[in-house]
Amino acid sequence: MKKADWILKNATVLTMDEDYHIYNPGAVVVAGDSIVGVGEQAEIEAQFQAEQVFDCGGKILMPGLINAHTHVPMTLLRGLADDLRLDVWLMGYMMPVEREFVSPEFVRLGTKLACAESIRGGVTTFVDMYYYEEEIAQATAEAGLRAVCSQTVLKFPSPDATYFEESLAAAEEFIKTWKDHPLIVPSVGPHAPYTCTDEILRACSELAQKYDVPLHIHIAETAGEVESIRQQHGMPVVPFVRKRGIFEAKVIAAHCVHIDEGEMRTIKNANAGIAHNPSSNLKLASGFANVTRMLELNVNVGIGTDGPASNNDLDMIEEIRLASMVAKCASGDPTALPARQTLSMATSLGAKAVHIDHLTGSLVPGKRADMIVIGIDELHNSPNFRHHPDGIYSQIVYAAKSTDVSDVMVNGQWLMQDRNLLTLDETALINAAQAYASEIDTFLIKREKSVLSKLIAIGGAMEEESFEVQAKVHIQDPERFITALEKEDIQIDYTRHYHEYDTYFFFEDESQGRLRYREDEFINAKGEITNVRGRLTLVGESSEDAFEHDVMLSRSRYYAPATHSLRFFREYFDPAHEIDIEKDRRRFKIQYQGVDFYINIDTIVKPDLGHFLEVKSRTWSRDDAIRKSKLIAELIESLGASSEKAATKDYVDIVRNHLKKSS
Repeated sequence: MKKADWILKNATVLTMDEDYHIYNPGAVVVAGDSIVGVGEQAEIEAQFQAEQVFDCGGKILMPGLINAHTHVPMTLLRGLADDLRLDVWLMGYMMPVEREFVSPEFVRLGTKLACAESIRGGVTTFVDMYYYEEEIAQATAEAGLRAVCSQTVLKFPSPDATYFEESLAAAEEFIKTWKDHPLIVPSVGPHAPYTCTDEILRACSELAQKYDVPLHIHIAETAGEVESIRQQHGMPVVPFVRKRGIFEAKVIAAHCVHIDEGEMRTIKNANAGIAHNPSSNLKLASGFANVTRMLELNVNVGIGTDGPASNNDLDMIEEIRLASMVAKCASGDPTALPARQTLSMATSLGAKAVHIDHLTGSLVPGKRADMIVIGIDELHNSPNFRHHPDGIYSQIVYAAKSTDVSDVMVNGQWLMQDRNLLTLDETALINAAQAYASEIDTFLIKREKSVLSKLIAIGGAMEEESFEVQAKVHIQDPERFITALEKEDIQIDYTRHYHEYDTYFFFEDESQGRLRYREDEFINAKGEITNVRGRLTLVGESSEDAFEHDVMLSRSRYYAPATHSLRFFREYFDPAHEIDIEKDRRRFKIQYQGVDFYINIDTIVKPDLGHFLEVKSRTWSRDDAIRKSKLIAELIESLGASSEKAATKDYVDIVRNHLKKSS
């Protein structure tokens, strides 16, 4: 007789293996962290002897569910803001709250709360992407769950990194620390094509390849994202990221709602996986992913809940059911995505989609002992029909509830028995979460009155350049500098001529930032006005770094179209005071030493401050900002001005100083 630690018997065993074997009555044998035997109960008992025997009571014994895409710490943001436009939800609530509250302590608590909910719902593995992923990994391992943990990298400042280089460095250190852990698979998570630069996408792919770990990314979640990339780059999203080297890594592509058949084939050929998130896609009105066609093309597709802030739960059984029903409705075919296939997406096929099918996803000897016991004889799931062998899959997908899961084992260790959590204190977690909610409520009540919230409510707001490196020099003769731009080492891409009328709103609370209302008059070569554009720009408190050449580094900017009058915005935002600036601007988009710069030759008409040479460049990277600051200084000198006399303030600050001296 072979020795083992556990025999789980008296069960209907759904193996979810390639041949979908079912054993009834069946048994599974566990030694250490792995499965060593699966089969008919009589045969198992004849071959194995275990120190402990677990009677499943005639219930189903099956692989644990795999949540292929989520953001687990966002359990602490569940129900924070619902039924809103995506821009209002994201920029008006999620991002401000995350910047204020997300910390190592926050993500640990949110992760533990998510682990408790996941265990209760039969989830044994989840794929996460968030901040402070080291803390998430630690909390998950302590709870005993399996996870693919992806350290987020994006071009914006984030709760755990001021610059993306910090995120990349943190991701590499995280991967080195957790590589080969028995429960945690470390990963890198470039957030999405629209929140990452080309440099970030390539660097993340290289990092994933270097350590042979997955790369987790959002792809084609919304129609707006797809259209934006088409307009900017002339191609769909999947070819865009493929050209940036993403598919050279082991990709987990979340959403893929708006991809065509050619893109599906690209994903298939790259052996990448897709994480389908039906609840989130429905709730945020993102659309219907063509999962039926993906599966026909043999793409590996798993199912995810997405984050609890956009779902609002981690109930994978509900997600499985919804995935099947959405596919039927979207295709108009009631035979689409039958129950057995859908359940495989949450187990064996899902494991392939997230590149861990060598570890989990099916009950076969050699894989880790990740399994759940689930009853199907409750009132809502009775009676049981057995005339069709696939009937048992239908019972799980169409009638089971997460509360039917009674027992959960991961890596050979029990995490829940008879609905009792063994590794987490559920009551303490709920109480701690509510304490956070009270703090966030207080913050949001104050935030509701903020300038940013009002700006977003107007519609069309978007966050753009996080960092702007700039310097300006007072000059006497503008034409001299326009002529100087004709140097051989300067390539002029285009020129523009504007007359700009700026009104700056300032507020009693300086932390609100300052809001600029601008009317741009576009001037043609004949001096005629050809177009007028209105725009609002909210600039947060600036962060000025004294680089080698004292070049200013500005902070986040939010933009929105100004479709109303200045009078309306004055009454709407109710500023404490205002400053008006009128200027004539000649703008040149140039390349200098292979770097893009904007050269502005400005004449400040109101107040009369004379002429300025302004050199600007945009960046997401601190290292890049330092490099560009040096080039700006060189460029100023090359054009015949002195970088030593460069001003490091915005025009409005120069004007404020002028007005103070004049009063």
